[in-house]
Amino acid sequence: MGHLDHAAYGLLTPALSYVMASIGAALGLRCTVRALAATGSARRNWLITAASAIGSGIWTMHFVAMLGFSVTGTEIHFNVPLTVLSLLVAVLVVGAGVFAVGYGKRRGRALVLGGLTTGLGVASMHYLGMAALRLHGEVSYEPLMVALSVAIAVVAATAALWAALNIKAPVAVAVASLVMGAAVTSMHYTGMLAVAVRVTPSDAALPGVTAMQFIFPLAVGLGSYLFITSAFVALSPTAEELAASASVRNLGGRAAAAAQH
Repeated sequence: MGHLDHAAYGLLTPALSYVMASIGAALGLRCTVRALAATGSARRNWLITAASAIGSGIWTMHFVAMLGFSVTGTEIHFNVPLTVLSLLVAVLVVGAGVFAVGYGKRRGRALVLGGLTTGLGVASMHYLGMAALRLHGEVSYEPLMVALSVAIAVVAATAALWAALNIKAPVAVAVASLVMGAAVTSMHYTGMLAVAVRVTPSDAALPGVTAMQFIFPLAVGLGSYLFITSAFVALSPTAEELAASASVRNLGGRAAAAAQH
């Protein structure tokens, strides 16, 4: 059995993965809050942004953590199509969850459906990402730890969507995001504790690419997207601010009309 190291760079990759998960959660929750206060195409657009933020944040968390994963006796490469597919799954399934909450007429039912869908999507992303591993040997999993990681993903997703439905204050959203980031990161490392690798020494070239060749540049790109989108959301007016602005304009218009008479 190969010795597994989940933090080859010390605390750097676990800490950075937690930061990325928390940023994605914070942005997604803020967008969901904005969506619930909007109507029509504005609601749809906010929900799409929420899905892309949460999905990108979770995917970036996973693969930043994987930068610190190593196995004694073998190099590690990644299959590119499966890695990209894991990102698409994360965004699409998280999207299904937030849309269920955003458009569900019965909030309790929508929360359960959205939490289950999103949680299973997070777990699917994780294990698709693990299926993209290419190394000299065989990867196996401890079923109980796999089940525990999926349960953590579902609970974390449900709690996050509940927060989006019930928590409006920015400080409370920030706290909820930190909790969600911790839950999602815990899900990742719980899933990694399920992994065992039987190394088969070989000099043959591995298929795929190294993490630094593909995953690191993509993670940097997605991280930049999250930061830029965060700035956009922070600077865009809320529904309350738009209503207040419209009220001021209406008062000004009535005052001007009265002055003319």
